[in-house]
Formats: sequence, C-alpha cells, structure tokens
Amino acid sequence: MAAAAAKITAVWRQNFQREIFRLDAALFRFPVVSFDTEFPGFFRNTPIDASDLNRYEDLKHNVDPLRLIQFGITVADASGKIGGTWEFNLRFDLSKDLFVSRSIQFLQDNGIDFDKLRRDGIDFDMFAQLLSRVVAKHRNLCWVTFHGLYDLSHTLRTVTNRPLPHSVAGFTSLLGIVFGDVVDIKYMARFCQGLRGGELGLAAIAKILNVERVGGAHHAGSDSLLTARVYTKMRMVYKIHETPCVGCLYGVSARICKPIAVPNTNGRCFIPYFSTPAPIQRCIPPHCCGFMQAAPPFSHVL
Repeated sequence: MAAAAAKITAVWRQNFQREIFRLDAALFRFPVVSFDTEFPGFFRNTPIDASDLNRYEDLKHNVDPLRLIQFGITVADASGKIGGTWEFNLRFDLSKDLFVSRSIQFLQDNGIDFDKLRRDGIDFDMFAQLLSRVVAKHRNLCWVTFHGLYDLSHTLRTVTNRPLPHSVAGFTSLLGIVFGDVVDIKYMARFCQGLRGGELGLAAIAKILNVERVGGAHHAGSDSLLTARVYTKMRMVYKIHETPCVGCLYGVSARICKPIAVPNTNGRCFIPYFSTPAPIQRCIPPHCCGFMQAAPPFSHVL
C-alpha cells in the first residue's frame, strides 16, 4: 500500500482524459488537495519589502502572459492517507510560447524535457476546460500549497481562462470563489517551533521533519506529494489545527474568504471575472459544506 501511495502518475496527451476522470473520482474520497506548478518564469522580480499593491502588480505582470508547464496534484483524506498523485504535463513550445530563458534553463537542469512537452504535452485549452469542471464540481476541498501565491495565481488564471483581477481585493475574492479553503504551509510553519518562523524552503522543512521525497525536485508531481506529506507531518508533530491558517497566504496580508454563494455558471468559464470583492462574503471553517452546485461530470522556487 505504501508503494502504491508513493506512485506519481505522469499524465501526457495520450492518457489525459483517463487520468482526469480518475482524479475526479478520487476527490470524492480524498478531499485534501496538495498541489504545485511549474511555469516559465518571472518577467519582474519583486523586492522582499514591497507593498501588497506593488507585489500584486508584479504578480499580475508575471502571470497574465504565461502558461503553465506542469500541474502536480496529490489527494489525501483528513488522516493524511494518500489517494494518488498526478503530474500533468502541458504542451509547451519554446519556439512559440513566452518564457524567461533562465527559468527554462533551471527546469531543464532539473530534468524537464521540453522536446517531449512539445511533442506529447496536453493541449492547454483542453486541460483548462476539464480541470475547471473538476474544480467546480468538488466544492468541499481543502487546497494545500507551499509558498503558493504563484501556484494559486497560475491555476486561477488557467481554470477561469481570464487575466487576474485588477486589485488585491478582487484577487482574494476570486480565489475564495474558485478554491474555497486554502492552506499555505509556509505560513502555517510560522506557528511551529523549530521551523524558523516559516523562513525555510519546502525541502528544508521536509528534512527537519524526516519526510522523504519521491521523485525529483522542481517537478510538480513530486513537489505536490512532498507538500502533502509535510502537511500531514506538521499537523501530527505540532498538534496544530489548520483553521486559524485557512485563507492566509505567505506574502499577502489580505485573507482569502469563502463566499456564501456564487453566481451561476456561464459558458466554459464557470467563474465570472470580478474586479471587486463579491458582495456577500464571510470566512467559513474548512469542515463546513460547499456552496456551489456541481458542474456537469465530464515554482515557485522552493
């Protein structure tokens, strides 16, 4: 069972539809979703002491023109039992798609095969459409990330098929609508003795907690699985309840709150674009029910 739980399923164009159905089915039993992304870099670097406004301006500048390269997702139950890990490899063509050269070199140095991505990668629009249906269908998930501001932003950009909102308030509002409960374990680490106030990378925290990696670093599937295991170990070792941390992202002061209700679906994009917060909102504990009708079935740098 342990070996099966540690398997990372590589998803390409040929097996995409089968594996997205398997992910959809698994989410009914395993609603704790740890995820990671690989993307083509940063056009603009943000100073550590930047204001929320400047940080968000840079975020939008960096995310809106770019596409995901990999999306990794690990699903688990409340006890930490792993239900599966998938690494979705998207079509990416270095002769056509925008990227930052040093970021691509970094990914190549860590084993990302861009020739295979160009030949066998999943069509981005098909991936975005089916992932958006999965996200809309499962409204009781807890999304777990590590230093996940850019991971969430690229995923939000993908499933809504729209640029990020113009304001921080609109951004956190839309995150609440799309994802609901979000836990950033880098923020959560602030409250764990011996983790240096959260000022450590994922690999360093995993080493302190004696959590072993499966697969290679800076691959989205491996990073999502390590995130899931670290999250479970942190809760076990530090007896910490995630509720006070839900909606808090490392690097952004505004909190993500789940809305009571969302607008009706509209075409392919199941979430309409908001530039201002939804009018009716409140923060809901992670164990409460979802709020949206089911859809039709169907690097950060560590």
